[in-house]
Amino acid sequence: MSLTPSNMLPLGTIAPDFLLPASNFNTNFNFEDCKGKLGTLVVFMCNHCPYVLHVIDEIVMIANDYRVQGIGIVAISSNDIVKYPQDAPDKMADFTLKHKVDFPYLYDESQQVAKKYDAACTPDFYLFNPQNKLVYRGQLDDSRPENGIPVSGSDLRNAIDSVIYNRHLNDVQKPSMGCGIKWK
Repeated sequence: MSLTPSNMLPLGTIAPDFLLPASNFNTNFNFEDCKGKLGTLVVFMCNHCPYVLHVIDEIVMIANDYRVQGIGIVAISSNDIVKYPQDAPDKMADFTLKHKVDFPYLYDESQQVAKKYDAACTPDFYLFNPQNKLVYRGQLDDSRPENGIPVSGSDLRNAIDSVIYNRHLNDVQKPSMGCGIKWK
């Protein structure tokens, strides 16, 4: 597994729109469909990445904890399914059932959405405020597979709390780390 950091899209960037099919719903979603009243979390992830598998339960808990507080969440997989068939949409649907993912898990076949977000790794997190401006792009927490640090979601949870409670969010943010997106 090759460790790749986030590209750190500039803060203040307006959320790029998309229209992508959901593997776990029988419809397409755009950014507005996924948007929460108080903010929106966009997560680039995939089914097979050990970094995603390490934190998926915490991602689902964050979605469950914050959806009721007005945060929308959407996950997007942009991996090349020719080289990585385990990330194909039918496998994404299985993944959502296995891990109890009940937010949209979208498939970016063209990889254009990943390019618009300057996504680099899985997982890669982007938190937007109610005005659709990027306020956080960084790590979930300091935990990584095999580093012995428990998964807490502390960095991302602090960022979401800052959005919900209108607190200042530190501009110095640690990049997420994970497997590189599998480009065509």
